[in-house]
Formats: sequence, structure tokens, C-alpha cells
Amino acid sequence: MLLFFRNFFQSKFGVPITLAFLALIAVAFASSDLASTGTFGGVAGGDRVAVVGDRKIDSADLVNSANAALDQARQSNPNMSMDAFIAQGGLDDVLDQMIDRAAIAEYARLHGLRAGENLVNSEIIAVPQFRGANGEFDANVFRQLIGAQGLSEAAFRTDLAQGLLAQQLLVPVAIGGKAPDKVVTHYAALLKERRRGAIAVLPAQAFAPTGNPSQSALEAYYTENRGDFIRPERRVIRYAVFGADTLGGQAEPTAAEIRARYEEDRAQYAASENRRVTQLIVPTQEAANAIRQRVSAGGSLETAAREAGFDTATVGPVSREALAARSSAEVARAAFAAGRGEIAAPARSGLGWHVVRVDEIDARAARSLEQVRGEIADALRVEKRQTALADLAASVEEQLADGVSLSDVAEDLGAELQTTRPLLATGGVYGTPSETAPEILAPAIETAFQMSEGQPQVAEVERGQTFLIFEASEIVPSAAAPLAEIRDDVIAGWRLAQGAKAARAAADRVLQRVKGGAALSAAVGEEEQDLPGVEQIDLTREQLAAMQGRFPAPIALLFSMAEGTTKKLEAPDSNGWFVVDLDDIETGEVSRNDPVFAQASADLGGAMGREYADQLRLALRKELGVERNETAIEAIRKQLLGQN
Repeated sequence: MLLFFRNFFQSKFGVPITLAFLALIAVAFASSDLASTGTFGGVAGGDRVAVVGDRKIDSADLVNSANAALDQARQSNPNMSMDAFIAQGGLDDVLDQMIDRAAIAEYARLHGLRAGENLVNSEIIAVPQFRGANGEFDANVFRQLIGAQGLSEAAFRTDLAQGLLAQQLLVPVAIGGKAPDKVVTHYAALLKERRRGAIAVLPAQAFAPTGNPSQSALEAYYTENRGDFIRPERRVIRYAVFGADTLGGQAEPTAAEIRARYEEDRAQYAASENRRVTQLIVPTQEAANAIRQRVSAGGSLETAAREAGFDTATVGPVSREALAARSSAEVARAAFAAGRGEIAAPARSGLGWHVVRVDEIDARAARSLEQVRGEIADALRVEKRQTALADLAASVEEQLADGVSLSDVAEDLGAELQTTRPLLATGGVYGTPSETAPEILAPAIETAFQMSEGQPQVAEVERGQTFLIFEASEIVPSAAAPLAEIRDDVIAGWRLAQGAKAARAAADRVLQRVKGGAALSAAVGEEEQDLPGVEQIDLTREQLAAMQGRFPAPIALLFSMAEGTTKKLEAPDSNGWFVVDLDDIETGEVSRNDPVFAQASADLGGAMGREYADQLRLALRKELGVERNETAIEAIRKQLLGQN
């Protein structure tokens, strides 16, 4: 979450090349220094997972950072589990980022760099999310937002200060990247380069066996690829809804309450008159009289004002009292004495003489209690309902806090208790992609996936009207499905894996035929399987760049090969193999005034800036020294995986 808050001060430097590197350490910035107690995997929270110079990284910090990184990953993939996160190297990445952070902070301390309290305050004040309704910084909003993320103000300030130190060190290094023109020219010419070749696809399905594996082979495949069969966490939610219907007649206003409100607001129901006027202010009474006479004779107030070098202004709708407060009692008296469309007698205020035209008159007669009884009753009914529901919700919260079960609370309320099917964190129904949780639960899904089992809570669904009480009645953690339950899926995976192995062997045979002088299409045609046709490729690097990274891996390989070579490439997810044949490379030419040259210069400068920052990071580690406690790291890994 802090990465979201940091965007405001990262972007103002206008140095895009630094953002990628700064993002690498943001996860660790967002969560470390928040805990220093507890035990994890048999290693006390005070034990060290790493030491950078004189700065120590505690095991508790690593656990908190890993959990924060997992939460961040779940924003884009709600079904991400800790098992999958660690399997993909997430824990190692987090620790590396924490080591980089410690190295930067320690180096800054040793060399006198600092981010003082005033600088930190100025950065916090500038965050748009911390502003109140008036557009100014609001300390309460600030504390509420960081508190919602489980952060203390001290931890947030420390984190922000260390981020500023990172900027002081990294930004000057990164912005210094500039490639020589000769290098840029050579690189820009590459963008004009054209490559011609062919790509063959050898799908795993075409080579997959049709029979079933032996039990031992199936079990071995399942064990080796258990991570491919992990089911996401799912939760069953029990809930009940209560609202105005629960109150019965509690919200109905009495005659005495209606009369009391009428007396309280009597001025609101008294006779009233508001007017909209257009006025002109001149310095003398003679000028005001002259303009009034001219307009009364058929002229326009706006034209008369413009010719006299003045401007008119529209005021209202406004009451007599309000107009008197804005100008003077004399001006208000004159304006409210004139009829609609008339020019009032000139009157004086502290600003000068007013020439006033009455544009609109809104006169309302006094209204009796009987005339407004229904209006007052409706307003009181809404107020009483909101107050009664708020009191009822507070009472329900107290009951739940005292240990009263959700079932008993729902029964007392007369509310129907309902149970969902197993739900995913996305709000979808597990096993039925087209089905989602009931709409009433939408505001509670995220909270429900953070709750402990059997710990009901209250949520306001529609402000002042509808409330929800809910609990996670059954939690099934993310884990690999038992082989017996997914046997068919595992068999399908085994067949695909076997097909991928056979496709690799076929790719090797095709390569040998091409090296023997055969054309790629002919080499593929010698295989017994029915395979897709060979695709001919004719592209420039400039066309490739226009795809903005949205091109297949075989195309990328084609543009990294030497002319006249043939290579194989594995398709993702065991889906087969590609054979890529590069026939011809046509070099390009570019001049310095070509837009491609300017773009190449910017790209190379950015890459060099990132490399400088990377080298600085490695140099800081080397100079300060890094020691890792592999025993503690492994213990934390096991604890996060629930293996202890």
C-alpha cells in the first residue's frame, strides 16, 4: 500500500528509469520495522536472518514483509497462496529487497545523508490521499489510512524517510546514463533490421499417449507436480440481513414529536419572499438617477452600465435580510419595494449608489402544521429509523463481542440465516466460474477472507438502511487437491507432459534434418503426426518494438539468433516445442535526425541508468558486507508453509 502513497513523490522527479529499481525495494519498505517479537519456525523473533554492515534484519521483519508482499500479490491474483508465492521465489525476493534497503540506509547513515522530520512532513502533506474535504492536509485522514494498513505513524515515517534516502542515492546515479552517439547509431540501425525465417510448432497434444499411466507413474507425476494442482482458498459464509423491517413501529413519529419539530423549525414554515436582482453600483446619486431614467424609458440596464464603463452583477435568490447584510438596509428596502421587471429607487450602501432591477420574485405563504405534517413525519421517520438501526447494530456488535452466536443473534432479530456455497476471494463460487456470491455480500467478501473461522462481524451495506451480520463458517485453505479427487486432471497432465517429451524428441529430429540440408517445412513433414504448417516470418525490429512486448517467444528467439541457424524452444506449460529457422538478416540504416535515433538514445540512456543503479546496489552490499543466516531463513520458510 505504501507504494501507492509513494507515487506522488517518485513521479515529480520525472526520471522514469529509476522507478523500476525503486519499486523493487518498495515491498520491503512497506512492511519492515513493524515487529520485533514472536517466534517463527523455532527461531526467536530477535534472531537475525541477515546482517548488513552493522544493521540487522530480524526474522519477524522478514515474516511481516513476506506477508505484506503476498497481500500485494493478491491484489492482482486474489487466489495466490503462500505456497505458490514461496515456490515462485517470493520469499527470496523479499529478503533480497530488505538487504538492499538495509544497505542503502546503512550507507546513507555512514556518509551523513539524512531525511529530516521537516522533509518527511512536507512529503506527507503533499499526498493527495491525506487531504480532507477542504482540500487541505488532514491529520485524522492520514492516521486512519495508515492505520487501516496496520501501520503505526512512526513506522510509516521511518519507511518514508528511508525511501527518500534511497532517492538521494539512486536518482543521481540513474539519471547519469547517456550512451555515445556511435553506440546509439549502431543500436538504432538494429531497429531498422529485417529478419526472414520460419517457425514450426510441434504441439505436445499431437505426441501425447492415449492410454493411462500406471498407478506408480501417476503418483510420481502428481508428487513432482503437486504445485500445478493447488486449489485456491475457499470459504463458506453464513449471513443474515436486517434493516427497517426489523424495527417494526419503532421508527414511526408521534403527533407530539411532529408538533415539536414544527415549533423548532417554525421560521422555515413562515411566510417568505426571495428575489433575484441585477444591480449596478455607481459613485454618485446623480449617475444612479440618470441610469434609472434611461432604463425606465426603455433602455437596457446592461447596455447603460457598459456605456458608462461599469459592469452589472446578478444577486440571489436572496431574502430581504440577506440582501441588507450584503449591501445596506436602504438598498434592500428599495429592492423589495419594486415590482418584477422594475428598476428600484437608487439607494446607497458603503460601496456607492445601487441601481437595482428586480428579475424574479419567489413569494411563499406561511404553512400551517397541518399543511406540513406529512413532510415533517417523513423526515422524522428517516431520522428515527437511522438512529434505531444504528443503535440496533451497536447492540448486535456487543452481543457478538460477548460470544453470542450468529444463529442466536439472527433468531432474535427475526432475520433469515443463509449459507453460501464455497466462495473464492474474488467473490466467485468455487467450481462454478459463471456464478458469484449474492450481491448483498459484495462489501463483505474481502473482510470475510481476513476473518478467523466462527468470528461474526457486522457491516453496513446501505447507509442507515441495511446491515449485514456474517461469519466465515468453514475455511478450506489453499492446498493441492487429493489425487483421488482429481485423477482425471492428473492423467491429462501426465499425458501432456509425456507429449511434451515426445515433442522435444521430434524437435531434435527436425533440427538434425535441417542441419542436413532439408528445408524446415520438409523436415517437419517427415514426422508421422499431423502437425500445423510452418509459418513464414518477415519482420523488422521496428515492427517488433511496435508490438510493445506482445509477441510470441519464438519471434523473440528469431531476433536473437545468428543468420543461417536453427534452434528449438520449449512452449510454456508443457504445451510442446517450437523450431525456429533464421534464413536472412538485412541490416538497416538510420540518420541522426531520424526519430528512431532519439528513441534509441533514450532507451539506451535508461538502460545504462538502471545498470548504474544496479551496480551501486551490488557495490553497497560488497562494501558493507552481507551475512545471511540460512538456518533462520529456512525455519521461516517452513513456518510460512505451515510445515512446523
